[in-house]
Parts: sequence; C-alpha cells; structure tokens
Amino acid sequence: QVQLVESGGGLVQAGGSLRLSCAASRRVLSLDAMAWYRQAPGKQREFVERITNGDATNYADSVKGRFTISRDNAKNTLYLQMSSLKPEDTAVYYCHAHEVRSSARTNEFWGQGTQVTVSS
Repeated sequence: QVQLVESGGGLVQAGGSLRLSCAASRRVLSLDAMAWYRQAPGKQREFVERITNGDATNYADSVKGRFTISRDNAKNTLYLQMSSLKPEDTAVYYCHAHEVRSSARTNEFWGQGTQVTVSS
C-alpha cells in the first residue's frame, strides 16, 4: 500500500500561483509514475501532468507552459507548481501513483484531493 497526502490548495486570484504537494509513504523512485489529475464540479476527472521514475514528463494542453510537475526524492514528495492560474483551473486536484508489479498486475493509488479555487 502507498498513502498519498496532498496539500497546498487554497483560494487564489486569477494570474496568481500555487504549489501543490503530495507526500508519499514510499520512496517515489520505487513507483513507476506519478501524476496529478483534477476534477471540477459536474465534470469528469481529467489528467493534468505526469512524471515517470525516469523523469519523463507529459502534460495536458490546457496547462502547457503554466504548470510544472516535479518531485523531491529525498522527501518522497511530488509537486505541482501552478502559475498564471485561470478560473477554469478551479477543481479538486488529486495525486496519483502507478506501480507495475508484473505484466499481469499493477497497483494504482490516489490521494484524497486538495481544493484549488481561482477567483476572477
């Protein structure tokens, strides 16, 4: 089992910045990939940004150039640096971890989410 605990959400004005954190109970390098997702009221959960244990990254077009995913291996923590925030970024943000155990078994873990609200 891996526990993921998000923090850093809050209320911010449009154009502002926030940094979200996700503390993991396991060494993050032992996980094949970690990612951030978000879910706005009345909408489906959507992918935001992902990083592998080899430091490859990918991201949604909606956050390109504004959000940056990273991790601190010593602190077992994943980060999402968000800049130039827009009201449409308002959502609950979730931390996700993917562990490959075998060709037939993978483990998926989710945090509880942290609310980000961007006012205009």
